[in-house]
Amino acid sequence: MYRTSLSPDDVARVTARLSTVERSWPVGRQPVHTCYVPAGRIIATTVGDWGREALESIEPPLLPDLPDGVLDRVRAKLAREPIEDLRIDFEDGYGAPEDDVEDMDAESTAHLVSRWLEEGTAPPSFGVRIKSFDTPALRERGLRTLDIFLTALGEVPPGFVITFPKVTSADQVEVFGEVLDLFGKDLRFEIQVETTQSIVDKEGRLAIPRFIAAGKGRVTGLHFGTYDYTAGCGLSAAQQHLAHGACDFARHVMQVSAAGTGVRLSDGSTNVLPVGDQKQHGWETHYRLVRRSLEHGFHQGWDLHPVQLVTRYAAVYAFYREGMNADAARLKSYVQRVSGGVLDEPATAQALSSFFLRAMDCGALDPVEVQVATGLDEAGLRGLATRSG
Repeated sequence: MYRTSLSPDDVARVTARLSTVERSWPVGRQPVHTCYVPAGRIIATTVGDWGREALESIEPPLLPDLPDGVLDRVRAKLAREPIEDLRIDFEDGYGAPEDDVEDMDAESTAHLVSRWLEEGTAPPSFGVRIKSFDTPALRERGLRTLDIFLTALGEVPPGFVITFPKVTSADQVEVFGEVLDLFGKDLRFEIQVETTQSIVDKEGRLAIPRFIAAGKGRVTGLHFGTYDYTAGCGLSAAQQHLAHGACDFARHVMQVSAAGTGVRLSDGSTNVLPVGDQKQHGWETHYRLVRRSLEHGFHQGWDLHPVQLVTRYAAVYAFYREGMNADAARLKSYVQRVSGGVLDEPATAQALSSFFLRAMDCGALDPVEVQVATGLDEAGLRGLATRSG
């Protein structure tokens, strides 16, 4: 029997005020992108049209040094499931038409979504972006649009999300959540981080933890807004891009603020489009920025044009296929407790497992090749990804 100095009762009394922090895990599949389409341009064939336009734009050689088989996978993806997440946009991309026009678009797009759901052609996830709470007029217009849309839609399907833009205070988040409760439905929303006040508040505190808390479990994601944020930082137009250091700072704040909450992250967009004479330049720019986002831990981003789907999937698939063998070897060694040159922790095993789950979800890797490489099936990977196994 070992002797000790501390009384268990005294230790329990002193530590009783410490609360147990529960870590939340994201549930379900995270899309690799969100495609923003102005509500006035949404038609019955929008999803298929984006896929066809992307396919028709491919002109080999697309990009140098793509891993073998990636372009074939991209083509198959564009034919099968071109859009993973669609946002019907009533904000910046939509503009400010007359009220009767926006009313009509809100109702008609809801009816189109209902038709997609009946036909089985809806993207895996989708939703709407409403106007911000910047002014009373915008707030009233945004909530009216949402009301018309949800009323016409009826039952809210799985995967539906509302994008809440230009948030500047936790009060806005709290009030928006309370308004959503008035619908009597299980409604979730994502916050667009595109103001300086959404990173650091007026008292010098990190704002996002308060935003998430104010959402009371309704916040599912944080989406970075490249151009509003960089403009808010006073950057000139030439410096307003995803690779700027100001954006890196904002993204790092997003990461540490959302860690352990179950709230997912999405990077922003590039307005350098692969069209016309700058098609190749646009592809190269988009490909480079998507790879950079992935390397920084952002597994989702915005796409604004159908032709960007080509380099979105090319970059995502290349990233996962190039990392497969090294990550599989490390994960296998961890599971089998094999000694090697790298000693990984449970947190790293979690990240490695999540890597393979995301790769399978988007079609970059097949379940069979993942199981052969890692020795784990999907259930085993999910157990490690949530540290339940």
